Amino acid sequence: MKRLYTIGEALIDFIPSEKGRKLKDVDGFEPQVGGAPANVAAAHAILGGESHLLTQLGTDAFGDRILELLEAKGVHTAYITRTHEANTGLAFVSLDEAGNRDFSFYRNPSADLLYDSSAVSGIDFAKSDLLHFCSVDLVESVMKETHRTVIQRVKEAGGTIVFDPNIRLPLWEDEEACRKAVREFMGFADIIKVSDEELEFITGISGESAALGALFTGDTEAVIYTKGPLGSEILFREGGRCEHRGFEVETIDTTGAGDAFIGAVLRKLSSDSGPALEILRQNGPEVLRFANAVGALSTSKRGAITSIPEQGEVEAFIRDCR
Repeated sequence: MKRLYTIGEALIDFIPSEKGRKLKDVDGFEPQVGGAPANVAAAHAILGGESHLLTQLGTDAFGDRILELLEAKGVHTAYITRTHEANTGLAFVSLDEAGNRDFSFYRNPSADLLYDSSAVSGIDFAKSDLLHFCSVDLVESVMKETHRTVIQRVKEAGGTIVFDPNIRLPLWEDEEACRKAVREFMGFADIIKVSDEELEFITGISGESAALGALFTGDTEAVIYTKGPLGSEILFREGGRCEHRGFEVETIDTTGAGDAFIGAVLRKLSSDSGPALEILRQNGPEVLRFANAVGALSTSKRGAITSIPEQGEVEAFIRDCR
């Protein structure tokens, strides 16, 4: 079986008990395990894949909660370290009436930003491995340099690298620092997943077609473009594209929906023995249909990891929608 490695933050999302209020006006929150790399690893594992999360947690109750849930969902945690030097990261979230989010992060720094490359020195990466990462932990830190090390080693092994920028501007000193880091690391990825909300910010181009074309830099061969309720599409460097219009569900909470989507894409890539890019080229519409179903279903429940559907639920949902 192909292995998925995700690297970056694992934190606690404090989800509001009510929609339609600004963050300052929310009276109650429910703690949920989150952080995009943790969510993606969990989604891939829940759907039957082998997932390994590379991160660091504080030696606190929040770190304990994260570790326990990840292990319960089947994520391998051997490369998750603990530290007394910083606490586990926290994010407080508000939801508007449509379930969309506003964040306030607590990390200065958080434990994940101190994750040293020595923690991954024992990993023997292989050509069949997949690596997924985001931009949240690409701020100047020890963790940013660990990203560089892991990416280089996966590249040397011939593995496939997937980058989901997952822009969170409140975590950056300024917008340009974020944009610069995203553009630098984009070129390392074989596959980029980007949302319609991020496209113009990353590229500086307002036209959709031109902006998508500008993402093909460095090693990038495929771009997965998500458009919320309008579905998603895959574009290839050499030309050609495929799309799926998505599914309609009653949305309760969009937290982690994009992570559930890309986790499902990665599961499709890991469930076939062929090269990842070739799977996308040959089975793109099927990959998108499955991932759109997982992402849609995840919005019908609260939380990020706790909302991820299992394989049987996804298959039944797709059958019912035909």
